[in-house]
Amino acid sequence: MTSTTIPYGEWPSPITAQSLTSGSVALGGVVLEGDRLWWTEARPSEGGRVVIVRRESNGTTQDLIHAPYNARSHVHEYGGGSVAIAGDGAYFVDFASQAIHRVEAGEEPRRLTEDGPWRFAAITLDSRRERLIAIRETHAESGPPVNDLVAVPLLGGPARVLASGHDFYTAPRLAPDGESLAWLTWDLPAMPWDRTTLWQAPIRKDGTLDTPVAIARGANEAVFQPEFAPDGSLHFVSDRGTGWWNHHVSRGREIDVLCRDAAEYGLPYWSISAATYAVDESGRLFTCRIEDGFSKLGEIRDGAFSEFDLPFTEFGAPSVSGGKLAVTVASATEPWRIILIDLANGKWETIRRSLNEIPETRYLSTPEPIDFATGKDNAETAHAFYYPPKNDDVSFPASPPPLIVRGHGGPTGAASSAFSLATQFWTSRGFAVLDVNYRGSTGWGRAYREALYGEWGIADVEDVIKGAEAMVARGLADPQHLAIRGGSAGGYTVLAALAFHDTFTAGCSLYGIGDLAALATDTHKFESRYMDQLVGPYPERRDLYEARSPIHHTEGLSAPVVFFQGLDDKVVPPNQAEAMVAALTAKGVPVAYVPFEGEGHGFRKAENIRRALEGELSFYGQVWGFEPGLDEGARIEILGL
Repeated sequence: MTSTTIPYGEWPSPITAQSLTSGSVALGGVVLEGDRLWWTEARPSEGGRVVIVRRESNGTTQDLIHAPYNARSHVHEYGGGSVAIAGDGAYFVDFASQAIHRVEAGEEPRRLTEDGPWRFAAITLDSRRERLIAIRETHAESGPPVNDLVAVPLLGGPARVLASGHDFYTAPRLAPDGESLAWLTWDLPAMPWDRTTLWQAPIRKDGTLDTPVAIARGANEAVFQPEFAPDGSLHFVSDRGTGWWNHHVSRGREIDVLCRDAAEYGLPYWSISAATYAVDESGRLFTCRIEDGFSKLGEIRDGAFSEFDLPFTEFGAPSVSGGKLAVTVASATEPWRIILIDLANGKWETIRRSLNEIPETRYLSTPEPIDFATGKDNAETAHAFYYPPKNDDVSFPASPPPLIVRGHGGPTGAASSAFSLATQFWTSRGFAVLDVNYRGSTGWGRAYREALYGEWGIADVEDVIKGAEAMVARGLADPQHLAIRGGSAGGYTVLAALAFHDTFTAGCSLYGIGDLAALATDTHKFESRYMDQLVGPYPERRDLYEARSPIHHTEGLSAPVVFFQGLDDKVVPPNQAEAMVAALTAKGVPVAYVPFEGEGHGFRKAENIRRALEGELSFYGQVWGFEPGLDEGARIEILGL
């Protein structure tokens, strides 16, 4: 078949915005208990509702909760830890009330916690004492929320405070004999990837905690995911000493390093339920190892990591029981799925896919990991994944393609090599995509993570610009058609790059930050002091906040910008986007604003996910002068164009 040369951006593609949400789910919360497997599914087709799914050994599955119930916590705004499996049923936090409920298969959920200004997360069953142990976040009429570690009676009634006094709690873990409890805390201005303390305390006969002992608490130590082994030893991941999140174990007063490795075995606690490893009934440790932007699955054995032979590059949330290991996996060409591995022979089977249908490979771009020089005198290195345009039905024009540079959120996050229909949506239409792991990203140790401290709005911006310039220098991108897009902290990088530099000719900000001072004074408790690290203390360094806030430097903005914003966003309130839109409108810079009712920090409803993606494509088509072939209803209005 002879292919036709078609301008970039106008390539016909079977990967539509509809295909991103049709039959797609976000998989998580994997728990393997005996022959049963449990997980959660966030379903865009149901408004982003999170459902608990149970699979029997014969392969039959069942939803445990039905609309309007939604198993999603709102603690720390980002949630996580909303489900605990117990017998044939589960305990879960319902999103609407933030109350804990009990559900059995085929029955209506029964509410356990009373009405009040409370949110719950990190639910752990203490069956001996007929209670749940959980984090409780209390939202009073005034003042910041208060976090406690509490016990919730299974028969209902008021919660009982077990531990209090720290700004944040997470990861309560009950010892196998039920006689002690471990948990993590941290206090502002630290974030959980800066400094956390691992505690353990005996449980008294009346259910209260005896004096807790700090198992791990270094001035520059971030502890992640405590887990008890069957013999009562306490496993945890820590970056003590080396600056890399490695596996440790506590046996009484002794702490041993199980594997000393220049790689990461932990994650930042954006989600309360983040997990990278599991310990089986015999004490074997199965874990995810992250290096150079990719992850592997294997076992820690004899002081070393032994990799499993699996055709995937992303792994998460392992759970082990009865000689089998359940884990979420993905690769550049395979969307996220849950697989079940037989540890006796290494054979595995797919249990659930996040996508029902995958496009043919002739439309799929695979990422090339690249490093490029950045920083002062180009003495530092940043990382990225480069996706070239890919569509075998068309011939490329002779000129280089337009490039979309993407900055991830966090900023303590990371770009992933996992298959993304959102990325393929662009590359199958003739765009190249550069997904940048700028300085500050997770996956390259504490030193790389902290390279952004004091430099937010400078180092990250320099890295996305250097990345774009590197692609232009290699002939892989058109310097006249460079766009930058990002959400949340990535949206701030977008606006800062456009306000202080002229590299990019278009930008897309999804719930991004335009005014750092407004964010410092009008955000939630979890991130209320985050910018002390990234920028400087506020208001003492108000000068830095103003110097780096795009809202105060709109004179430098000349490239068109589109904003997508949830009106219920508590992390980055909509007044941030609205102030930027007003400033750009007054200046006469082309700008578009698309607000979404009922959406928070990130879009969960299928219709809004589609609207945002098609609207962004419409925006690039209008400002760069190509016809993307969208329905008329997908076209967005751009003021000043």
